[in-house]
Amino acid sequence: MKIAIVGATGKVGNKIIQVLQERNIVASDYYLYASSKSVGKKFKIFDKDYEVLELKEENIKDKDIDYALFSAGGTISKEFAPIFVKYGAIVIDNSSAFRREKEVPLVVPEVNPCDILLNKGIIANPNCSTIQAVLPLKVLDEKYKIKRIVYSTYQAVSGAGQKGYEDLKNGINGIEPKKFIYPIFSNVLPQIDDFLDNGYTKEEEKMVFETRKILHNENLKITATTVRVPVFDCHSESINVELEKPFDLEEVKKNFSKFTNIIVVDDISKNLYPMPITCVEKDEVFVGRIRRDFSVENGLNIWVVADNIRKGAATNAVQILQKVIEYKKLGKL
Repeated sequence: MKIAIVGATGKVGNKIIQVLQERNIVASDYYLYASSKSVGKKFKIFDKDYEVLELKEENIKDKDIDYALFSAGGTISKEFAPIFVKYGAIVIDNSSAFRREKEVPLVVPEVNPCDILLNKGIIANPNCSTIQAVLPLKVLDEKYKIKRIVYSTYQAVSGAGQKGYEDLKNGINGIEPKKFIYPIFSNVLPQIDDFLDNGYTKEEEKMVFETRKILHNENLKITATTVRVPVFDCHSESINVELEKPFDLEEVKKNFSKFTNIIVVDDISKNLYPMPITCVEKDEVFVGRIRRDFSVENGLNIWVVADNIRKGAATNAVQILQKVIEYKKLGKL
């Protein structure tokens, strides 16, 4: 088995390398790709050094790569993912390049793993804010059928890449931002990505579209407001859900607790609830502040926090890889 990491020198690429080792995914060879300016940089994987290669077709075609994990942005993915597929690899892409394509599965392994079986060479990793939301939503949809979702997100600067991270760090010292259009230190920005003609941002539209696709319900009623906050790591989300069926609150909590990779942190008598500082560097999705919304019939509020670089990107991609390998061993792929 040979694995490529495209965008290996970036924040998510680095984390993919880390998670591959944590999960003991041993390949006969790893190929690390980035732009020409990073050529020659070395990364240690399982005690062996690997040099970064320039991302170009001649450095791909003779490598017999089985799997390519992309975290290099949509433009790069559009150009190079088909090249890897042409030479026999299955691509797992972290960008938004293929998420809307009907023939490309959009996968969160705990939620819709079987969609992997529909891939034609490319599998898309969803947006970080969508990934953490759909785990508890899957539980609610299966048990009580979701009628409507209202998202309000509080997203860390690491979701904007290294430059976003630096804007917050530098902003503490009064340095003007380079990534964001306004200072992020001591501020919140109710804009993530560009605005659309309908007044929503692309990030908000992504959450609506991707949730529908992952939960296999094109008509699901969803609205979203996505906000950048002065937190380095981990996205937080207030999710208001209206359900078709009545529910027992304690049963909801038990159902969350039973679901793979959901951890319930919900004890208001001890002021316990998920927070970015307690969820950083974790692969699970943390759910708390679980309570009824008394303003509508069968309404529920939940607070969801996860590490956006791990579960929201690198870990989810590696989990997809693990599922692909498993399906191949079972002869399903």
